[in-house]
Amino acid sequence: MRDNLSASSRVDAGEVGSELECLPYSVQHNDEGICLLIKMGPHRILLDCGLGDISSLARGLSKSERRGSSPLPADLVLISHAHPDHARGLLALHKAFPLLPIYASEVTSKLLPLNWQDQAHTDISQFCQALPLRSPVEFQDGLVAELFPAGHLPGAVAIMLTYTTQQRSYRLLYTGDFFLSNSRLVEGLRLEELRGLDLDVLIIEGSYGTSRHPHRRNQENQLAERINRAIADHCSVLLPTPALGLGQELLMLLRSHHHFTGRDLDIWVDGAVATGCDAYLELLPHLPASVQNFARHQPLFWDERVRPRVRRLQPEHRATVGNSPCIVLTDSTADLSQHCQPDTGPWLILLPEKIDIKVNKQYLAPTTIETYLLAQHSDGPGTTQLIHNLRPQHVIFVHGSPAYLADLTSLEELQNRYHVHSPAAGTLVELLIGDTFLQPAAPETNYEGELTELGTVITITLPEAIATDSRWQQFADTGLIEARWQGEELVLRGLSQRELLNQSSDRFTWSEVDCCGTCRHQRGQRCWNPASPLYNFKVTLEGYCPAFEGLNDSQ
Repeated sequence: MRDNLSASSRVDAGEVGSELECLPYSVQHNDEGICLLIKMGPHRILLDCGLGDISSLARGLSKSERRGSSPLPADLVLISHAHPDHARGLLALHKAFPLLPIYASEVTSKLLPLNWQDQAHTDISQFCQALPLRSPVEFQDGLVAELFPAGHLPGAVAIMLTYTTQQRSYRLLYTGDFFLSNSRLVEGLRLEELRGLDLDVLIIEGSYGTSRHPHRRNQENQLAERINRAIADHCSVLLPTPALGLGQELLMLLRSHHHFTGRDLDIWVDGAVATGCDAYLELLPHLPASVQNFARHQPLFWDERVRPRVRRLQPEHRATVGNSPCIVLTDSTADLSQHCQPDTGPWLILLPEKIDIKVNKQYLAPTTIETYLLAQHSDGPGTTQLIHNLRPQHVIFVHGSPAYLADLTSLEELQNRYHVHSPAAGTLVELLIGDTFLQPAAPETNYEGELTELGTVITITLPEAIATDSRWQQFADTGLIEARWQGEELVLRGLSQRELLNQSSDRFTWSEVDCCGTCRHQRGQRCWNPASPLYNFKVTLEGYCPAFEGLNDSQ
């Protein structure tokens, strides 16, 4: 993906040379992971190391990265959180450069060893030094770092770097993976802690692009309702998840949701997910007060006394698990056929969206495969909300599919107000900072109107000022709109001429046609079927691919 720079928001006179630079070794969220080299004056800071292969760090991508004869790829390493796509390369990095200092929050330093459970190294927990939260730490002359809780995962932090010269201070904030909403086991990022930082550069994730999600509690209730219906239909539920984060969130949801509390039901936890639960129990003092209060009255995870019962799945249980309706949490990398055995089930396999989990088309037991959304990252509105609150000169998008990052960088509301970048791996971004940078005033985006009910007709009246926005012409193109509920909010969308022509002036005349518009994997005009060549791409509703599955298909 090319580096995008808004021509309308260039720095005015007083531009400062490249005291700040960003060289991404990797920017995606799949096997590559995240790894960024930041230059602030003479200092070089490595942010995260999710590389599966650190050879690019060892050799450097250019002579300028080596900074002469320096034996280290950076002066220090700062880790945002313990997920593999941000930390899997740390052990190899430490082995290659044992003198390179590595820092993270206290909780992250305790969770990091879970990335290398298959390697018997006693020094894994020792190479990462713990830093306090909300407390500036000076590493070198003029270079200060401060960590702020970022939501998403226990211990996850946003990292603020400040570099001070005789002329001025430069501030850069790296969000890592962040989530503004509270989840079951982690409090969300607090905007009030970051407002007024006078940022020059914001490096922010774009995992969900511009998509908009229902409120977190609505997502939880929808998932709990689906599991509840499956159990009522005498079906067992299989939930493959990553070892850290989502698995523990799901377990806490199942333990505390009204559909399951007190229910005569077994919940089995398998593999690395169970190991992650043990790690969370060691971190109880760092979890939210509500979670600590829950743990005072009953065990947080393992409990065979209080219903629903939560147990580790031992090898001797596998032959019988699923004979009666139950719930199984297992590793996202596990072979699911070991659970879907003959004479068990039927099984409902629920796959989390945005996480690539391999499944077979058929198992020895009857199975139904569906997806669900339980977001661990902020959606598009949450991402832009954070940007507008911080108002930096430069915004760098990382951590997302190319399509999602392109959606974000093309947003007019960002292009008109910030320098927007989405660099590919190996593309150096020089961040020129202007002392006289003038930030345009934030445009008015809220309009007050009136709603009137007259018999069978409801009229919504908006002020004329809304028509001055450049987007109005497209919205009002045909004079027809579509309304739908999104949580407690009613969302209005203008229907274009192209849509009306494609749909023969009737949106539902093709409801019986096999196409993306009637496929169970299409949501928000994107394909969510991992088996489809269109997976993760925007699709036209009248499109079709061989992986089509109708809304009423059970498989």
